[in-house]
Amino acid sequence: MFLRNLSRVAAVGIGGAGFAGGMFVEKYRNYAQVNAAGSFSGYDAGGGAVIPMDQEPHVPKVKPTRASQIMKFGFPGMDNIRSYNDFVLSYDQRNRVPHWVFEHLTRNHIKHNPEVDRSKCDFYEDSSIHPFFRAHNSDYKGSGYDRGHLAAAGNHRLSQTHVGETFVLSNIAPQVGKGFNRDAWNTLEKYVRGLTRRYENVYVCSGPLYLPRREADGKYYVRALSNRPE
Repeated sequence: MFLRNLSRVAAVGIGGAGFAGGMFVEKYRNYAQVNAAGSFSGYDAGGGAVIPMDQEPHVPKVKPTRASQIMKFGFPGMDNIRSYNDFVLSYDQRNRVPHWVFEHLTRNHIKHNPEVDRSKCDFYEDSSIHPFFRAHNSDYKGSGYDRGHLAAAGNHRLSQTHVGETFVLSNIAPQVGKGFNRDAWNTLEKYVRGLTRRYENVYVCSGPLYLPRREADGKYYVRALSNRPE
């Protein structure tokens, strides 16, 4: 008996829903006119205005951030991302160097700016990284290695702040000084800046390479070799 009554209630409910829906459609048709293009205009059943379907809703334009311009083509990875005024990097906590550093260069970024003085810049620790994992100036003291920029100081001459940020140690990797950092790497940096004379936008991605070396036992290893003078 209970199931029989329940089925009747369900049937009435379904029928009532269909009837109410039919009334809504008929009432709506009295207020809306559908044109051949598939759009409609008019008023809803409550007398309010109906937005034509062929008009897109207004979406306010948002000015792109500098980071979004630099990373226009995507992130190589998402580990410990740090965004500065004019470059973006991913920090390697284990080795205390960047995984990679991204830059977007134009002629304005590299042209001479009399208000920018590199000699006023000092290397400094990245306070956004826990002291256990951040690089320290003491790591380089007496090591025989230079503190080598990945985002080059000469690439960021828009302001003193911009060039100063390139001296943060999370943008630095140990580099052999003579023959590499002060020579081959410096030559490469100049070449990259020269590309802005040919191209409106130049995107640069830099990072360290961990190349294995074959040792006496015939196996290949990646080791941190001391470069301290004897």
